[in-house]
Amino acid sequence: MEIRIDKFLWAVRVYKSRSAASEACRKGKIIIGDIAVKPSRIVTAGEKITVKKPPVTYTYVVVQPIENRVGAKMASEFVTDITPVEEKAKINPGAHTINGFRPRGTGRPTKRERREIDDFLDEG
Repeated sequence: MEIRIDKFLWAVRVYKSRSAASEACRKGKIIIGDIAVKPSRIVTAGEKITVKKPPVTYTYVVVQPIENRVGAKMASEFVTDITPVEEKAKINPGAHTINGFRPRGTGRPTKRERREIDDFLDEG
């Protein structure tokens, strides 16, 4: 079965629409074997697909080409996500920040308070 790369990426829910997948191909954001591919490129089982969705670069391996769109749970039967954990961590950079509490009405910290906060955070 011959399936186009844009249709495959739409079917396994990497992109919300086929036109978005086609556009990504035309912009060079879909890479197979170190070569940017056109939307009409045929996908075969075992190929490694790199999808650039800034700030993350996803990597997938095709298990089995599929033509029709499937549910999110079933998509894993047709494509395997091998994206490194470091790449996925780029999605939510605010997860590692420290949120402080400041009483309501106290306004922004003064220059002196800001330095004290910075010194405290650098030690921790």
